[in-house]
Amino acid sequence: MMLRHINRTVVAQVSMPAGRARVLLGLLIFGMAGLLVRAAYLQGMQNDFLQQEGEARFSRVVEMSADRGMITDRNGEILAISSPVASVYADPQLIAINATQLRELSSLLAMDEAEVGRRINREQSRFVYLKRQIVPEVAERIHALKIPGIAFETEFKRYYPEGEGTAHVVGFTDINDQGQEGVERGWNAVLAGEIGSRRVIKDNKGRIIEDVENIRAPKPGRDVALSLDRRIQHIAHRELKKAVAIHKAKAGSIVVLDAQTGEVLALTNFPVYNPNSRSSITSERIRNRALTDTFEPGSTLKPFPVAVAIETGHVNPGTQLQTSPGTFKVGRSVIRDVSDKGMLSVAEIIQVSSNVGMVKIALSLPSKTLWEIYDNVGFGMPAGTGYPGEANGLLRPYNRWRPVEQATMSFGHGISVSLMQLARAYTIFTTGGELKPVTLEKQKFPVMGQRVISKETAMAVSQMLEMATLPAGTAPLAQVNGYRVAGKTGTAHKLIDGKYAKKQYISSFVGYAPASNPRLIIAVMLDEPSAGKYFGGAVAAPVFSQVMSGALRILNVPHDAAVNNIVRYLSVSPEEQEG
Repeated sequence: MMLRHINRTVVAQVSMPAGRARVLLGLLIFGMAGLLVRAAYLQGMQNDFLQQEGEARFSRVVEMSADRGMITDRNGEILAISSPVASVYADPQLIAINATQLRELSSLLAMDEAEVGRRINREQSRFVYLKRQIVPEVAERIHALKIPGIAFETEFKRYYPEGEGTAHVVGFTDINDQGQEGVERGWNAVLAGEIGSRRVIKDNKGRIIEDVENIRAPKPGRDVALSLDRRIQHIAHRELKKAVAIHKAKAGSIVVLDAQTGEVLALTNFPVYNPNSRSSITSERIRNRALTDTFEPGSTLKPFPVAVAIETGHVNPGTQLQTSPGTFKVGRSVIRDVSDKGMLSVAEIIQVSSNVGMVKIALSLPSKTLWEIYDNVGFGMPAGTGYPGEANGLLRPYNRWRPVEQATMSFGHGISVSLMQLARAYTIFTTGGELKPVTLEKQKFPVMGQRVISKETAMAVSQMLEMATLPAGTAPLAQVNGYRVAGKTGTAHKLIDGKYAKKQYISSFVGYAPASNPRLIIAVMLDEPSAGKYFGGAVAAPVFSQVMSGALRILNVPHDAAVNNIVRYLSVSPEEQEG
């Protein structure tokens, strides 16, 4: 009886009056109706709003990389190409990683564990790179760790098959695949193409689960075919590297031009860098000295005053000039030859490189006439290859010249040029008097030149330059087996802080072959050779000979001389050679 009484008491306590129950039920029904109306309103009237809110949380616009164009040599050999690589990134708000995974991840990334931990703990960030451009094998191993919040994106890394061999022409890109030096920089707009974009849906772990639409398709970059011949470039690079080492030079440069078209077939410098190894890239090594640095060219400029003197009728190749006693006074300055060479013809002045003879020719000309030949062959202005940072050089206005300056400029002092400008200037002797534009791009059609001197004058000077490479000249070491060679040596005291250094020289040689029908021009420059020899005929001419020999063989150029034509006998000792 007592238990039954207790049960009735509990039931009585939890029972509810009928009126109150109806009110509560009504409120529930009303609330449900409100929710249904609200849902219908949002689904019908506010559908766009909901779509926007959903997309804001899960929809993303991502960039679509454009394939960067290849760089090739004139024969289609690849000099620069982009290959796909993975970049690993994290969403710090989604990351879930234990100590073991962190240690393994850091090891695979070759990064300090504390640095990785610092990056993935950026709580205010949704995206942070852990490492960019890792090899696919490493990316696969990181993916296998299955760490939430770690994801990958595909990027492209530039690869340079020739390494340092073509570095100063091709250049390199940064980690974002944008050109930083060389052709990569100068032709970046052409090579890079245009980045595209697409809209995607990502899940809460940052993974792309659906492509929604392409907003803008990427436009691939265009391939660029350079004028370089990889085979000739290899020879030039090898021989210059060897010469810099043998002569303990501070630096060196070489340029190889097609003598008829002005196309750059080879160009290299030392010091050099490897574009595949970022650690080798320094400001000193990336300088393309053949295009961006200038120097006083010395006697390699002597053919130009002679050419204009012949052209204007002041002299002819047989005109005799007295150079005794080996000195000539201009104002307070004394111009010297290394020895008394006596009476010389104009042709012999070039052959033995007499400074006194050259000064007498130059001073017989109006200063404007001498200035015009230098201006007409491109000195004092960029060479025009399109390479970033081309040097202008220095050619002062003729109305500011003093007599001694007109005298010294006849043998390459008081004027500065780049090696490319110098090589280009010699095209007037290989094309019958026309100055050809120089280019780093392969040419599909013949290029027009600008006439500077007559064909007859060009031929006369060319014969003199051929004499300079014979035994009685200053450059017998420039001779090439089976070919007639023409060229000129240069040895100039280096200008440092406005003064000429006594024991620091720029040694150079510019020449072409075959002399009967020129195919190639090669200009060589060594900066501060310090192993004992410093004359251009002893230091730069042998480099010319080796590169020219290999290049003519590669191009299968017919011989224009006997295969045993080389004669190394010198009528004067190396110490007596002019520069």
